[in-house]
Amino acid sequence: MARNKYDIDETLQSEFNFDQLKRLYTYIRPYKKDMLLTIFLMVVSTALGMWTPKMLMTIMDVYIPNEDINGIIMISVELLVIFIIITIFLRLKVTITSRLGQNIIHKIRSDIFEHLQKLPFSYYDDKPHGKIQVRVVNYVNSLSDLLSNGIVNTITDLFSLVFIVAFMLSINVRLTIVCMFGLPVLMVLIFVIKKKQRVAWQISSNKSSNLNAYIAESINGIRVTQSFVREEENIKIFNSLSSNYSKAWMNAVKLNFLLWPAITIISTITTAAIFVLGVEWLEEGIKGITVGVLIAFTGYIGRFWAPINTLASFYNSLLTAVSYLERIFETIDEPILVKDCEGAVEMPPIKGEVVFKDVVFSYEDGVPILNGINFRANRGDSYAIVGPTGAGKTTIINLISRFYNLDSGEITIDGVDISKVTIKSLRKQMGVMLQDSFIFSGTIMDNIRYGNMEATDEQVMEAAKTVRAHDFITGLENGYNTEVNERGSRLSAGQRQLISFARALLADPKILILDEATSSIDTETEILLQEGLSRLLANRTSFIIAHRLSTIKNSSCILYVDKGQIQEMGTHDELIKQKGNYYELYMSQYDFLQNQ
Repeated sequence: MARNKYDIDETLQSEFNFDQLKRLYTYIRPYKKDMLLTIFLMVVSTALGMWTPKMLMTIMDVYIPNEDINGIIMISVELLVIFIIITIFLRLKVTITSRLGQNIIHKIRSDIFEHLQKLPFSYYDDKPHGKIQVRVVNYVNSLSDLLSNGIVNTITDLFSLVFIVAFMLSINVRLTIVCMFGLPVLMVLIFVIKKKQRVAWQISSNKSSNLNAYIAESINGIRVTQSFVREEENIKIFNSLSSNYSKAWMNAVKLNFLLWPAITIISTITTAAIFVLGVEWLEEGIKGITVGVLIAFTGYIGRFWAPINTLASFYNSLLTAVSYLERIFETIDEPILVKDCEGAVEMPPIKGEVVFKDVVFSYEDGVPILNGINFRANRGDSYAIVGPTGAGKTTIINLISRFYNLDSGEITIDGVDISKVTIKSLRKQMGVMLQDSFIFSGTIMDNIRYGNMEATDEQVMEAAKTVRAHDFITGLENGYNTEVNERGSRLSAGQRQLISFARALLADPKILILDEATSSIDTETEILLQEGLSRLLANRTSFIIAHRLSTIKNSSCILYVDKGQIQEMGTHDELIKQKGNYYELYMSQYDFLQNQ
């Protein structure tokens, strides 16, 4: 996946083909019975409606000249019954198609979301989240009308055309041929604008995606925006993106609307031809041409072009949907790079020995982040990973949880290659607290329980007490039942980290991974937190990344990572005696604190 941002149009990895329409059918197939029932109802309604002009012809040519009042009343009653039946059938059709369309939309959206849950970090690293969201919500919603009404109406209108032509031919072949003269002209027009329409809607979807990506980014960064007084610049960027989307949409709509006036013009010309030629043939006394026939044809010619107009609208909707289907299926087909290998087994209960053997890893080809990492972490020990920014510290702990695939080498836990076990069985036995202390909307109790959905309230509170979060939680208006906003905006950074800590510990992991877990906690709270963690870290292998070196002095082993390799490894005292990179880093922090 190429890197992307809000002002770069996305490019499709593959061209659209009709196999994607077949693929769409797989979502429709489970509801085939409802679809067939709806089509049957509409076909019957259409067939009944086709009798109306012929009944009017009978009234004009037979009952009125013969002054047959009873015949006129009888046909009137028949017409009323037909209209009642058609109304009932239409009501059933609307109900069924609405339910059917929403069920299909739900299934497509569910498949996308389920697939997104399995995609690796690298997918989200390379694509703005707004562009992902627009595919799950907007693009899928755009298929709603096509699935709810478009397909059923199209099939129904095809039957309608057959019925209409049959009725017209049964009345007068010559007038039917005149009516159909405009069809070749319409087919040429459709062929000419087809490709332009698809390209126009692709461009429109690109601009919509860009706009949504920027909106999502702006909302997430609103605090930074207001802090640096960037509101006016952001508004200019938004207006530019919105304007581009508006222009692209208008261009696509203009192409869509070419068919409707074309059909109207052609139908008007053919109707006029029917009247002109029909009246002339009536005066000439040509057999089969009567006033009733002309009136019937006037009714049928409107019915003839109405389904063609609907079919043209469906064609437009299909071209629009194609541009969205391409994006939707592209997302569903995004390869799951980090997945269970063939024959993967369940990870046995973890004891805690972790070994890196010649591990090489890169985010981009040819740019290694880690190059030949080797170390052994013994069961129950704590390992601190330090080094300059960008050295690969976080990458190491991400690889332990197998968030990325290795370029080469091997990582084993208790002698088991983690690439050969199921991801779920591996990660369920780990507790991970990343740098971003993400808080979900909901109660504090729910956020902590996210680490173990089967935990009792008492267990949640015990975890909170251990990480020294209990006191501030009970001080809130509703304690553990206090509602927090998305991303925990009502809480301080330190409070969010304490909740995330409790969440990780509640999972009772055999391997605990802490990435800058105490970076936003004040020194006093950190001292208390360290006291509480000492009991929980016992007999549990832990990996800790911390820039404040004072917090990792008691670690079993410290790894100094730089330039993609482990430059130094040992206890705090051992590394201080070496007076190498770790010594310089520690002393620089010590001198800085002394001068404060």
